Amino acid sequence: MIYIDTHAHLNYDNKYGDREQLIADICAAGIERVINVGWNYESSRSAALLAQKHERLYFAAGFHPSNLSDFCAGDHERIAALLSSPKGVAVGEIGLDYHYDGADEAAQKRAFAEQLELADALGLPFAVHSRDAAQDTLNILKDNKGKLSHGGVMHCFSGSPETAKEYLKLGLYISFAGPVTFKNARRLDEVAKIVPADRLLAETDSPYLAPEPVRGTLNTPLNVVRVYEKLAALRGEDAEELALQIRKNAYTLFPKLKN
Repeated sequence: MIYIDTHAHLNYDNKYGDREQLIADICAAGIERVINVGWNYESSRSAALLAQKHERLYFAAGFHPSNLSDFCAGDHERIAALLSSPKGVAVGEIGLDYHYDGADEAAQKRAFAEQLELADALGLPFAVHSRDAAQDTLNILKDNKGKLSHGGVMHCFSGSPETAKEYLKLGLYISFAGPVTFKNARRLDEVAKIVPADRLLAETDSPYLAPEPVRGTLNTPLNVVRVYEKLAALRGEDAEELALQIRKNAYTLFPKLKN
């Protein structure tokens, strides 16, 4: 079968040991595409360089809400320049993260809206990170509804079925990562069952959130297979047909994956 990991962070220089060997293993495992996602300018640039070097790697560029202190004047223009590459598929990851004490919610909201505007101006989709900020995330997306025409994905979705339905109404995709395999993931199980087949994506969010039965270990795109298997089981669908559908969805949302 053919797999696509729509969200990983291979651009960590010191997390994976022999990264070149890992990328070779990814290719050998039938993983056709990996979208390597930035969290600030430097990590986005690293993702772009890896994509330039490796045929199956693509990238997204943007500022994670927890990394806004890294933002410098002119970085939106630099992100846009990176994404002019044929392999720059999306703006991301962007969004809101209120998990940690001291989060500057106003700055995060402002940056989120600005990066939605950037994605629209570039004609690209976006990847959203939302943690402990579901209502504000939804409000900003609704307030910017006119800028969502190129689509987007709620990456590593962890919310309720009700929240998922609101995102789906906006035309967004829902992506599942390792947590959907966790034994206590009953709410996510329900979400996985209700997402329409043509709005479903899968990812690893490597190096984080390794799926069962390797939870707690270093995650890599090789584990995306386990996410696919769990989604197929939850939905009562044939695993190969599901993989083909997710592939189709990924190429629909991220057209530059065809490059």
